[in-house]
Amino acid sequence: MTNLEIARAHSTSPPQLQLAHFVRCLCCVTMLFLMALIPAMSRAQSQTEAKHADAAPEAAIPAILAAFDKYEVVGLPQGHGMQDLNDLIFSLIRNPAFSAKVNDIEVECGNSLYQPMLDRYIAGEDVPFKEVQKVWRKMGQPACGASAFVEQFFPLVRALNQKLPPGRRLWVLAGDSPVDWDQIKSPDDIIRLVHRDASIASVMEKEVLSKHRNALMLFGTFHLMHGVGGSAVSIYEKDYPNLTFIISDLGTFDTDLPSLSESKFIKWPIPALARAKGTWLGALELSQIIPPPTRIDQDCNVHHAFPKVLQKPMEDLVDAFLYLGPQDLRLREKIPADIALDVNYRTELQRGGAMLGFPDAASETATEFDQQIVNGAADPLFVIPKPKDASLPDPELSKAVQTCLESKRHSNPPQ
Repeated sequence: MTNLEIARAHSTSPPQLQLAHFVRCLCCVTMLFLMALIPAMSRAQSQTEAKHADAAPEAAIPAILAAFDKYEVVGLPQGHGMQDLNDLIFSLIRNPAFSAKVNDIEVECGNSLYQPMLDRYIAGEDVPFKEVQKVWRKMGQPACGASAFVEQFFPLVRALNQKLPPGRRLWVLAGDSPVDWDQIKSPDDIIRLVHRDASIASVMEKEVLSKHRNALMLFGTFHLMHGVGGSAVSIYEKDYPNLTFIISDLGTFDTDLPSLSESKFIKWPIPALARAKGTWLGALELSQIIPPPTRIDQDCNVHHAFPKVLQKPMEDLVDAFLYLGPQDLRLREKIPADIALDVNYRTELQRGGAMLGFPDAASETATEFDQQIVNGAADPLFVIPKPKDASLPDPELSKAVQTCLESKRHSNPPQ
């Protein structure tokens, strides 16, 4: 999808989403459009399983580390609000074998404009935490600025480096576009200035691949997919093919089950990694892992499907799947206390939320924000809301289409 299509997809988000919900969900809206549930596996899916080999699970962390023996780059989905995924990544990078195999970690949650400051901080120099927070708070993925994972990740790598000899210290690379976000005033500025996948690919080519270093990439899965043209990995694989091993989570697959005993993964170890190629998992279509978004193309047509380039088996897009435990029992990441207590930064988040199409974000009071956090404690599960029925009228979608048409008329006036 182009930046324009993504920006227009934002505009279809329900206006009743408030800031606390915006903070928790924006990452999924921006990158994966995951806000949907799929029904139980159909008979056709079962037939697909029968025609392909079983997926063989391995213990996840040893399998990920072993991948670096064959590949220079391993791509993992970043947490995006999933606490179980956060925990796996932390366990991986703290494993003593990790720094023996890996030189660099490129992250989605990092504005490359601030790379020199990030380098000093990760190296252990005296950089105030309030200053280094700009790396992930002022960038093209606003949800990063409210992520508990991110706020722990950077200090953890800094601490790890203090325990490692100089030759094995980790270098953290910020992948996001080098943009001064204090100058961003509208979605048009984002479309004009932020080219995330091109930036991610450029950093990888310059700092990792051209130097034959090994790197872990932590990004939303759509940035990591093979063979889709616009993804960061697809961009750099034109010049550096067959060097990258991509791991996906299972999205919404195997969710909404009546009981745990009906899971396809009931006998799998936790966490586990399974290869995609030649297996029934790899034969699944992307739409069976991640429900298609509702999007508006550049001609203002509405689509309830992935673009053609993504309508292919998962084994063509990724190399393996990560299983973190029962899909219906995944835990969600909580908003960090320092953000919940920081009135000034919450105001900044509200401004960003309103700019991206969440109008109630700007009007939400501090009390309403706090109450949503309190209410959220009653249910710690990572729940993906059911989609709207595409056959029913959608005033927000109709409004977005009309906005698109008006924009086209203004940009292409009659001669």
